[in-house]
Amino acid sequence: MKKSIIFLLIIFLNHAVSIACDKCSTYNNSDFKIKSASITHNDDLGITVWTIKVEGSAGKTMPKPVGQLNGAPVLGYVFPTTLKAADIGFGQAEGIVALALTSHPDFEDTPLWDENLDGNYLNDGLIWHAHWVLLVEDKRVGGGLSVREFKKGDPNVVLPPTNPGMAMYMDSPGFNIVTKGNSIKVIVPDFRINNKINFKFDAVSCYMEVSTGAGGSHDSEGTKPMLGVYKVYDVASGNLSLPYSVK
Repeated sequence: MKKSIIFLLIIFLNHAVSIACDKCSTYNNSDFKIKSASITHNDDLGITVWTIKVEGSAGKTMPKPVGQLNGAPVLGYVFPTTLKAADIGFGQAEGIVALALTSHPDFEDTPLWDENLDGNYLNDGLIWHAHWVLLVEDKRVGGGLSVREFKKGDPNVVLPPTNPGMAMYMDSPGFNIVTKGNSIKVIVPDFRINNKINFKFDAVSCYMEVSTGAGGSHDSEGTKPMLGVYKVYDVASGNLSLPYSVK
């Protein structure tokens, strides 16, 4: 499993296509230049703390709204891992299990959580929040990856009850995120990853974008994925080899 994941990531790194992305360069600054990444297990509390440190201020740069869902920008600090889909509630689906810390002002995909604590659960997409996603190779976008989609009503699709209701392998687990200085951290309870603490990981900063155009969110023949990686700003390992272990 690990070898196949690394193989897919190497393909992505070497063969990501060059597709114009006017918004991508807007956010490419020191806030997304990764200095280090770590996951530390705390035995006493039964949690892992996932950390990315950058040269600038982690989480300071956020996307500017475009006023609609189609073309909505998403910025992310992403941890690709060797965890299995079943470890996070996605059944036997194929793909790279990744924990994505994201910010996007144009839509809401954590309806169970009120991140800005204003009593409105549907207006805080800009606040940094966590998603589990399954990533797959996608040559339609410059970053070479997208979140795996499915047809609504497919009886074979397994999702956790905290998923946001979109037709792709995404979950909104509500994990606590803290941005302070040059670090962004997220706390993950052991039982939310099937008590797995012996896995490999890497860290990526990137620009993603939503598409609701023809085919984009409905089938694999669309010109754009529903949520694709358009630009990778930085990779902790430099080669996406997932070399890091949980400490």
